[in-house]
Amino acid sequence: MSETPLPLSVLELSTVGTGQSTADALAATVRVAQTADRLGYRRIWVAEHHNMPAVASTNPPVLIAHLAAVTERIAVGSGGVMLPNHAPLVVAEQFALLEALHPGRIDLGIGRAPGTDQHTALALRRDPRALSAEDFPTNLLDLLGLFGDERVEGGLAERFRATPAAVTAPRVVLLGSSGFSAQLAGQLGLPFTFAHHFGSPNTVAALDLYRETFTPSAVLDRPYAVVTANTLVADSDEEARRLALPGQLMRLSIRTNRLRPVPSLEEAVADPERAAAEAMPSNAVVGGPATAVAALRQLAADTGADELMVTASTHGVAERLHSLELLARAWGLPPERAAA
Repeated sequence: MSETPLPLSVLELSTVGTGQSTADALAATVRVAQTADRLGYRRIWVAEHHNMPAVASTNPPVLIAHLAAVTERIAVGSGGVMLPNHAPLVVAEQFALLEALHPGRIDLGIGRAPGTDQHTALALRRDPRALSAEDFPTNLLDLLGLFGDERVEGGLAERFRATPAAVTAPRVVLLGSSGFSAQLAGQLGLPFTFAHHFGSPNTVAALDLYRETFTPSAVLDRPYAVVTANTLVADSDEEARRLALPGQLMRLSIRTNRLRPVPSLEEAVADPERAAAEAMPSNAVVGGPATAVAALRQLAADTGADELMVTASTHGVAERLHSLELLARAWGLPPERAAA
């Protein structure tokens, strides 16, 4: 085992399962964040999804503020804020305030998809003209300018400030599942996170494009790529496959646009669509510690990732916490921050 293993981080959706409330889901997210902090994971990001029965993470800045306050070392951020849903000045003010409260620990992951259906996106932004992805580069540049990026000329920063007297700025990371975001991140010299957990077959091609187009910036002198992966670790391969079934059914419901809470394990086992869920193509990492570590190491080797970000999809929080603990131990995260 290397003395300095590749960093691991966590993507958290605050999933709502059958019989669980929003409060239950958010309490589980707090436990995940605190466990990840204790175990030596580098960062935890929370997603932005709207009008979904299985996801309680609708407002990343609110949740980030709470998670940063109840953790000690781990970086906390968004995975991501969907910029088409928000005015750049609003996002800049929110994250400048978070950074002032927790200097050096705030990440602003930015995505160009709405993260929801068009009706919900319109209810969020209210102006149909603001929903076009074509405006994304301009809005992103406005955001960078508001954080003090001296390369940005004109735009909102000529008249506005994200906060009156900033000392540091949040770490801006561009998210994507396509070549568009990869190329834009490279051209702007930003870190890039590829949503491999979406199941896209284009991970390597997008990361190659990111590195080919990378231009050093004041915030980054070389490319830095994070790759996400659905990862569920249990005591054995068989147990991991069993616990993964609720998450498989949730993904099937998303793909077929029949949204539902995450089913319990008992419901999942008896679900009439179980076979269809298990038959779906998947790049998820599911297994015991040795199996999971081998798969993640291969993913890192194939993609050249500088960091891996894992997200576990199952019904119970105890199983998610155990997955993080098993992976941290098997991966070799810093022992001074790992569980005794």
